[in-house]
Amino acid sequence: MLNLNSEERRALRARAHSLQPVVAISQKGLSEPVVREIDASLAAHELIKVRVYNDDRDERENFLASLCERLAAAPVQHIGKLLVIWRPRPEQPATPARAPRRSKRTFQGSTGT
Repeated sequence: MLNLNSEERRALRARAHSLQPVVAISQKGLSEPVVREIDASLAAHELIKVRVYNDDRDERENFLASLCERLAAAPVQHIGKLLVIWRPRPEQPATPARAPRRSKRTFQGSTGT
């Protein structure tokens, strides 16, 4: 699980304010397909909201801790039935610069005579 300091957490809460929940955890709880979907959403968006349809606050806290532990993410906020989770995107290796493609017209113009 990642740890955030208070300034990082505050900045992430501000970014998450306008987000809509992308995944919902229903009565069946934290099933494997739900975890896979949350993992895919974190990979795509980095910062997500998860809605939990459960009235037990302790169980929602356990969901948040379990998700962050399993997915190597950081808990940002638990407010009501919404969980906010953050995981940084992995560094992408820099792609080498390619030479621009030559079109048919550029080949015709370079006859050399």
